[in-house]
Amino acid sequence: MADAKTTLTDKAAVLAGMSDHPALKAILGWNPDALADARFDRGELTLTIAREQIRAACSTLIAAGYNAFQDVTAVDWFPSTPRFRVVYHACSHRYKHVIRLTVLVDEADPTVDSITPVWPGANYYEREVFDLFGIRFDGHPNLRRIMMPEEWVGHPLRKDYPVEGYR
Repeated sequence: MADAKTTLTDKAAVLAGMSDHPALKAILGWNPDALADARFDRGELTLTIAREQIRAACSTLIAAGYNAFQDVTAVDWFPSTPRFRVVYHACSHRYKHVIRLTVLVDEADPTVDSITPVWPGANYYEREVFDLFGIRFDGHPNLRRIMMPEEWVGHPLRKDYPVEGYR
């Protein structure tokens, strides 16, 4: 397995250099087409998962020993396309490391499946991402604003949101 000083910048390099990584083996064993990209940098493995496969990928990681959900957030890459990247972190106490999953989400259809049915701890994080970025989580049990008032217009962490708000 690669060490913390190694950088593997694309999927092919990660597959060649980290074929024994438990998360990578689990995802590839379950559905190799779900792995859109991969990167290993500064000791951290990032797997980009196809948008429609994120819930099943999380279930696969639980079965592989990633027992602790840590967080969900988003990044707005405006004006790039796809605009958003939803970022998930999960920890394995057995392997003593954290895995990062990302999903690319387009501005035209800013939706992704909720992972709350798999990891209930994602509930409030997904609500926060919905509130601040406007990304919808299909199948979420209670998707509504969590930080901004219900009547608030817009999503304040989008890069095209006016600094002083809409007036």
